[in-house]
Amino acid sequence: MRAFMRAIQIDQPGGPEVLRPAERARPEPKPHEILVKVSAAGVNRPDVLQRMGLYAVPPDASDLPGLEIAGEVVACGAAVKSWKAGDKVCALTHGGGYAEYCVTPEVQALPVPKGLSMVEAASLPETFFTVWSNVYDRGRLAPGETLLVQGGTSGIGVTAIQMAKATGNRVFATAGSDEKCAACVKLGADAAFNYKTQDFVAGVKAATGGKGVDVILDMAAGDFVPRELKALADDGRLVFIAFLRGMKTELDVNELMRRRLTLTGSTLRPRAVEFKGAIAASLRSRIWPLIEAGKIKPVIYKTFALEQAADAHRLMESSTHVGKIVLTL
Repeated sequence: MRAFMRAIQIDQPGGPEVLRPAERARPEPKPHEILVKVSAAGVNRPDVLQRMGLYAVPPDASDLPGLEIAGEVVACGAAVKSWKAGDKVCALTHGGGYAEYCVTPEVQALPVPKGLSMVEAASLPETFFTVWSNVYDRGRLAPGETLLVQGGTSGIGVTAIQMAKATGNRVFATAGSDEKCAACVKLGADAAFNYKTQDFVAGVKAATGGKGVDVILDMAAGDFVPRELKALADDGRLVFIAFLRGMKTELDVNELMRRRLTLTGSTLRPRAVEFKGAIAASLRSRIWPLIEAGKIKPVIYKTFALEQAADAHRLMESSTHVGKIVLTL
């Protein structure tokens, strides 16, 4: 292996143009890490925020963007037990995915599901870890319950719709156009509402016989929150994973108390390796069989060569895509 590698670095906070091809030293795996020769890397909103200077890189993380990869294990740390050179994996990383080689803790890697390409596998980790952690662990979505996904055609939304449908739940979604709403229904949503022209609260209430939904996965926050409380069933759970409509909102505490509502949320990147490893174990036992059975299918909107990372970010920021954007090497 060469001592150096191709990578995409962020020269300074700014627009997509600050993403620049560079040559970096190839990383070396620590005792519990694996070194992966990257075939494909997913592009996610946190990458865009990091590029803009709005997402602080943890002190122990690579400064290179990229939180999910797929490729071949080429070296293992001295204490690694789960993998060996030659294994095909996809993995959640702590950064550094936009590169020829990337290290990641062995517990954050999963086998490439049977029948999937490397591009498809690279689109899985960030959204699948996030959805499992927030919808099932924090949101406690139970069999027979209902889920509303805000932003149903985003990478997270596509994953959440398919995952909840595959686990036997009724799913509703919002999106910003009639075409995107149709895409949500095609993915498995029982109904989808154009939040620009429709009242999603009324839509959810009508679809649930006036009860409301049990869990909402929210990337919007801001002015959506008061309406989301009204869309929740009694004992409902609202889970925040982003705040595209603003970090601040008004809250009717009386409604929250009277109807026993729960508001929660999380970010994934700062969590401990052990925490992420536990999510990986849940995904491998509960979700990977559903992918291999064809009940959940990756949705790839467009691929770009690694050196075209800036174009990939421009597409991400346009919000015109349905599904995942992936870089290829």
